[in-house]
Amino acid sequence: MAPSAAPAVELDVAGRTVRVSSPDRLVFPERGLSKLQVVEYFLAVGDGILGALLHRPTTLERWPKGFFDGAVMATRADSRGDAFYQKRLPQGAPEYVETATIAFPSGRTAAEVAPSELAVVAWAANLGTLTFHPWPVRRDDVEAVDQLRIDLDPQPGTTFDDAAKVAPMLREVLGELGLTGYPKTSGGRGLHVFVPLAPQWTFGQARRATIAIGRELERRLPDAVTTKWWKEERGQKIFVDYNQMARDRTIASAYSIRARAQATVSAPLRWDEVGEVQPADFDVLTMPARFAEVGDLFAPLRADRDPALDCSLDAALELARRDEEEHGLGDLPYPPEYPKMAGEPKRVQPSRDRDRPKG
Repeated sequence: MAPSAAPAVELDVAGRTVRVSSPDRLVFPERGLSKLQVVEYFLAVGDGILGALLHRPTTLERWPKGFFDGAVMATRADSRGDAFYQKRLPQGAPEYVETATIAFPSGRTAAEVAPSELAVVAWAANLGTLTFHPWPVRRDDVEAVDQLRIDLDPQPGTTFDDAAKVAPMLREVLGELGLTGYPKTSGGRGLHVFVPLAPQWTFGQARRATIAIGRELERRLPDAVTTKWWKEERGQKIFVDYNQMARDRTIASAYSIRARAQATVSAPLRWDEVGEVQPADFDVLTMPARFAEVGDLFAPLRADRDPALDCSLDAALELARRDEEEHGLGDLPYPPEYPKMAGEPKRVQPSRDRDRPKG
């Protein structure tokens, strides 16, 4: 990619000066979107993106070369790539960038960016951050989960429309459990529903509650929903990805940009919109006008929200208890990079499990 010839631009962001280097560098070539336009997008939805990240340890998904055809994300197995996840505070960060110390499943710790003001978002965008991945905790207590995050993940052969058809039943189940959900597009094919919680729940409890909610959806919509961890067992259904509530698993924040050619964004929705829209309706160019019109639909999820909005997991955990005691439905597998967890069943792909009963 040819270097930018344009001089750096300095932006005033709520009293902070944020420098945008190479402002004309194309970040999304197919849309003709420059780095400066990406930064300006985040400023246009400033109250929303800051509310989604406020005081939360946040992993930065950085695409310093922009997103282009053939761009690849670096992985644990291969660190080479055009993009990477930054879990630790980048070197040279301004003094106003605050952090929170979090612990990974491995036991290692890191000081992650914990945004406290909009300038931090603009600074991160200048580094090539497109997607922000905040933890469901606050920096003052990183063990207390204050958001339940339910990921309706379309499997091969299904689409966003299929996830949208499941959403009303999910809303019904949540309501029966005393939980208020707020939907958003993932920016890709999926649908996310977040629930504000009183900040008193462990990751294990939040994950267990998500499994119970997923299983209840599976019972009510057996032809449309699955909680099967192994892909070979899921079929053409919507997978309730319960492991998104495991420690160190995060979901793209509301208003984040996704690394897709169209520069789509994760857009909060009203419930009555879920079956009427498509993820492609919301991108870097269209979202600012929508935000100006509807405001921050995810404001009830902010870390500084009114505690009266907080919900309890008691009923969902009671459902999990009944599932286990009455139906023998206990825990489900964790992701492969996690250590063996207490109460977890055998973590073996069914087709390779020699001890699995043959039907």
